[in-house]
Amino acid sequence: MKSKMNNKIKAVMKKNTIALSVALAMFSVMPLSVQADGTIQPANVATAPAIPANTLHQLPWEPLVPPVTKTANLTSSSAQLHVGDIQGAVGAFALPADRGSLEITISSLVEGKRVYAPSVMVLDENMRPAAFYPSSYFSYQQPGVMSGDRLEGTLKLTPALGQKQIYMVIYTTSQDLAKTTQMVDPAKAYAAGVGNAVPNIPDPIAIHQSTGTIKIKVKAEQNTGNVMIGGILPMAPKEQPVVVGAAAAPVATAPSKPAQPMLKDTDEYFNKGIRDAVKGGDIDKALKLMNEAEQLGSTTARETFIHSVKGKG
Repeated sequence: MKSKMNNKIKAVMKKNTIALSVALAMFSVMPLSVQADGTIQPANVATAPAIPANTLHQLPWEPLVPPVTKTANLTSSSAQLHVGDIQGAVGAFALPADRGSLEITISSLVEGKRVYAPSVMVLDENMRPAAFYPSSYFSYQQPGVMSGDRLEGTLKLTPALGQKQIYMVIYTTSQDLAKTTQMVDPAKAYAAGVGNAVPNIPDPIAIHQSTGTIKIKVKAEQNTGNVMIGGILPMAPKEQPVVVGAAAAPVATAPSKPAQPMLKDTDEYFNKGIRDAVKGGDIDKALKLMNEAEQLGSTTARETFIHSVKGKG
């Protein structure tokens, strides 16, 4: 009796192992995505839609403090924008600008063969457009072991020093509402995964709509190639930042004493650290070194950072 029970358990385990192996093979062999538009330059905001400042101020900005994963349900009762080509529900999010670089993965989930085709605009602290990601940036991704069909793209941003927060608006357009997304039929994906002949059947089509489910994952980012949000300028009187929502009352502090000029050897030490950090791809570390050096009286750290980022350091 015991022997028969053990044989049944082994048979069930073997069956489950084979099923899991086939599933993993299917998702590892088949192509995972449609390539996004590689010609997009996010820092070029010339083609970004113009949203009036008073309209931006009235949006319900939701804070996202990394590391965080947020699922936003954009429905008919969500904030709506009907400005120019922008149509339908929008997501408005505030991100910290004083915690280093950010990596933001945005996924729009396909549900019932319908999907929200997102475009994204990133604004600096003063709500000026700083980066623009049109819908073509968010490519179709086939389902994986832990995910379904979706439109997805990753933003890599480095907020310039001196800002407290930056802003991100997710929206769709009338042009995108007139389009569709071609998906991959599960039977085709399965056949390709296990090495069988791919059936000649049509792929399903996802209709674009003005509502949908957006998944946002925000984490710290250390690599190069980030889009700078807000200008890195020589030290000067700063423009008054835009205040969104309820702002905390300012805390009175004693005026700080100006730092004494930094010794040449110390200045060179910080400048070398900044150049090495940028060269190694650690922009976050370079920004922190620049900030620390300026607090200690350096007058060259900012220029060193700017030149290093531009490849002239």
